[in-house]
Amino acid sequence: MKLNPQQAPLYGDCVVTVLLAEEDKVEDDVVFYLVFSGSTLHHCTSTRKVSADTLETIAPGHDCCETVRVQLCASKDGLPVFVVAEQDFRFVQDEAYDAAQFLAASAGNQQALNFTRFLDRSGPPSGDVNSLDEKVALAFRHLKLPAEWNVLGTDQTSHGKNNTPRTQTHLGRLRS
Repeated sequence: MKLNPQQAPLYGDCVVTVLLAEEDKVEDDVVFYLVFSGSTLHHCTSTRKVSADTLETIAPGHDCCETVRVQLCASKDGLPVFVVAEQDFRFVQDEAYDAAQFLAASAGNQQALNFTRFLDRSGPPSGDVNSLDEKVALAFRHLKLPAEWNVLGTDQTSHGKNNTPRTQTHLGRLRS
């Protein structure tokens, strides 16, 4: 088995192609799964058969940058699940995750939220702006934020004593 690519951003959501070696190929009525085993999380994903020697899946989101073990498992009616092959896979931090961390750390700080300065410092984004926006939104959902984190920042004095501060449910949406 060979995974392509051999790494994914922490927030996942990219296509991973599984190329089966000759010894990994099994009968047509077998269902394949990938199990990603990290230090604290395990993910099980279904696969889609593209051809006799190629499968695809979507990389799951993960909780930290690390190398995980990926097992290709096969299942057939009436038989126990068995491991066909194993390979290492890395979850990495990318520019979208960096941008999400920057935005979360800068909540309530209008000077810091001048996003063009951040992009100037970190270099131009790869791909188009819409793609970067989608990736930042995915990365934001995977950030570990404290329970008291608020999109408006920690200074609640401007919201009045009787108002409940707004908190972020996901990027782009606020609720009172």
